[in-house]
Amino acid sequence: MTIDAYGTLLALRDPVPALRAALAVNGVDRDERTVRSAFAAEVDFYVGRSHEGRDEATLALLRRDCTAVFLAAAGAAALDAGDFAPAFVRSLSFRAEPGAADACRALGGAGLKLAVVSNWDVGLHDHLHALGFGELVDAVVTSAEAGEPKPSPRIFEHALARLGVDAGAAVHVGDADADAEGALAAGLRFEPAPLAAAAERILA
Repeated sequence: MTIDAYGTLLALRDPVPALRAALAVNGVDRDERTVRSAFAAEVDFYVGRSHEGRDEATLALLRRDCTAVFLAAAGAAALDAGDFAPAFVRSLSFRAEPGAADACRALGGAGLKLAVVSNWDVGLHDHLHALGFGELVDAVVTSAEAGEPKPSPRIFEHALARLGVDAGAAVHVGDADADAEGALAAGLRFEPAPLAAAAERILA
């Protein structure tokens, strides 16, 4: 079984207050609407490039580039993106989706092997471990490690190989069109998030 990360296992806490504070420390005062819009621009930039953060060096470059997009959109391009990047990254705090951990325990307890499959850089591993998911799943495969993001079936194929499971006997749970398209293209069954509800259907 494979499970998406963002929107299925974990969610982002609102980063705007921390981002506004970090800008203010650097002498840049921006209102909430401006910072929220700038963060949305950064997200759009990151989504198509998550797979570029393959290791420590490339992740640092990706984070710098994402920070530069945020600063430009916030009208703060005069700040150095490399210097501001650590504060930008610290603003990104995640929480577990309701019921997700218990669902993983129930699925694992029923004998299912679990792999996280996500369009994310290699930093996902740290987030999952911080929230306790690292010990609840058997493998984590990011788009950065697979070399291609969902909906490419390649990331699912990597995960299934790690689990030693055939696609025809596997199911993927996710919250986006790319999850459904990629899973079906790789030969998996698809169940929509939330994970707690999907687990009940799977184990019924």
